[in-house]
Amino acid sequence: MYLRKKLTGLKPLLFVKRTLSALAANTSGLALIELAYSLPFVMGIGMYGAEVANVAMVRMRVNQVSMHAADNAARIGEGALLAEKMIYESDINDLFVGANLQAGQYIDIYENGRVIISSLQEHSDGDQVISWQRCKGRKAHVSTFGTEGEDAADRPVNGMGPTGKKVTAPSGQAVIFVEVVYDYQPLISGTFTNTQTITTRSAFNVRDRRDLTQIYDRTGSDPVSDCDTYDGVS
Repeated sequence: MYLRKKLTGLKPLLFVKRTLSALAANTSGLALIELAYSLPFVMGIGMYGAEVANVAMVRMRVNQVSMHAADNAARIGEGALLAEKMIYESDINDLFVGANLQAGQYIDIYENGRVIISSLQEHSDGDQVISWQRCKGRKAHVSTFGTEGEDAADRPVNGMGPTGKKVTAPSGQAVIFVEVVYDYQPLISGTFTNTQTITTRSAFNVRDRRDLTQIYDRTGSDPVSDCDTYDGVS
């Protein structure tokens, strides 16, 4: 009886010993520990890669907006086959709508940026001037290369574009110069990228003979996308 009680009292101790021995010999949890240590690093690399890829994609979209807006603005105009084409405020407003559709809701170009379309022409005195300029977007930004003002003697421009890469308009013709400035919206966090503002520029020569004297009003009450207004597309 005494021996049976003694063996019964040893059973819990034997169970604990066997359990501890089994745990000591079990190495299946090592992978979990390694994963726990490496997970922050792996996740950091993954988020950094995703942010870099997003920056590249957004930059490409913004660049496409500037290029297509300049190309389309260089093509617009109405008129007879042998007459100079006239452009209208409604045509330019349609350009801005098209740019917004091309950019897509993902980057929301007019909520977070600004599109500036300028018509660069040669003045009668030989100076390069910005004959007209139209803008759209809520971002507070003025063209880096000049503002509209053909009759302002103190506002001629020596072409448009960065130093060493300026474009100029041939005599009797116009160059459409488009600037797009966009505040980058991080996919995950701004911590993973130094990109804060994306700026792209494009220029195209006007394709056909164009009436360069003014922008016409088709209905007499067409809205003007002037550069003193900061708004989006409704």
